[in-house]
Amino acid sequence: MSDRRTRFETLAVHGGEPRPGRGGSVVFPIYQGTVFEADTGGEMPYIRLGTNPSQRHLHGRLAALEGAEAAVATASGMAAITAALHSALGAGDHLIAAGAFYGGTQQFLAEHAERLGWTFDLVDPGDAESWRKVVRPDTKAFLTETITNPDIRVGDLAGAAGFAREHGLTSIIDNTLATPVVFQPHTIGFDLVCHSATKALNGHSDLSAGAVTGSRARIERVASVLNAYGAALDPHGAFLLSRGLKTLALRVRQQNANAMAVAEYLAAHERIAQVSYPGLASHPDHDRAAAWFDGYGSVLSFRPVGGAEAAEVLVKSLRLPYAASSLGGVESLVTRPAAGGHPPLGLPGPSGADIRFSAGIEGAADLVADFAQALGD
Repeated sequence: MSDRRTRFETLAVHGGEPRPGRGGSVVFPIYQGTVFEADTGGEMPYIRLGTNPSQRHLHGRLAALEGAEAAVATASGMAAITAALHSALGAGDHLIAAGAFYGGTQQFLAEHAERLGWTFDLVDPGDAESWRKVVRPDTKAFLTETITNPDIRVGDLAGAAGFAREHGLTSIIDNTLATPVVFQPHTIGFDLVCHSATKALNGHSDLSAGAVTGSRARIERVASVLNAYGAALDPHGAFLLSRGLKTLALRVRQQNANAMAVAEYLAAHERIAQVSYPGLASHPDHDRAAAWFDGYGSVLSFRPVGGAEAAEVLVKSLRLPYAASSLGGVESLVTRPAAGGHPPLGLPGPSGADIRFSAGIEGAADLVADFAQALGD
């Protein structure tokens, strides 16, 4: 594990970077221009097509971090997921979607799948039998998450990738909560890996972006969708994301350590009824996470004794985490997911008592002490 960590930390700094840099600079410049002279020997640089030099530089960096042939950056995480789905599905096609996945993805399927001519079935990410029951001749893709959001579960990822290969499906996985520091889905056979780069990849809560990685042929199809919808990430956003990637390994490792410290503290507390974090031996998916992951992620969910009222009091009593609904930034965040309403597809959702905590890079002892004071210790 230590060798892999060293390799990834070095890759985060140097992967995909030109040597020597432009004009000798070790920082790739921002090419803000929208118009470039035609080069008959190559591709025309153009922002909407994601081929501006700053955009292409970021694509190489993203591909290197996920161990993929190619990558494309998008204007948001939802642009990444929807472009990946559009690249794999056409009118009359069927999708298998596993897990109580991100609400934005649920909303997209609930509001647009029928209009696009897609059908889909929802399955248990850890139960291969549930996949076999719904696969059919017109099934074309399998969608899942590395760590589900917001219930923090880990499905049978290797089984899902193998199932997709067996049935000729495009396997798509949202790796946002894990990040490539923790897990690289291409290594077990996933075709397309998606990220909300707004979260940990950028890590500073100041950019909306997404990413898709995969084979060159698959990314060309994803890019074609993005080109049609005009959903490429702008050059300055590409610069900011590329800069954020430099510290990805350092940030995520600190966040993982902080999440573990808070999870262990809460799991032992008499006023906490339940904690869901795959780093805990008590978590139902701990063995899977321990076998595949290098760390357990920065996000956990928990439920205090006393229900929704106790949850509201606890969130308001915390002093360090911001009460906000994102995750993966340098600052810790806490939110009650149920406040966002019921899941659009009717999947089991969080209760009013559930709290999601996204660990930042603060000192672990300070975060634990803050939870202690909020719980009256």
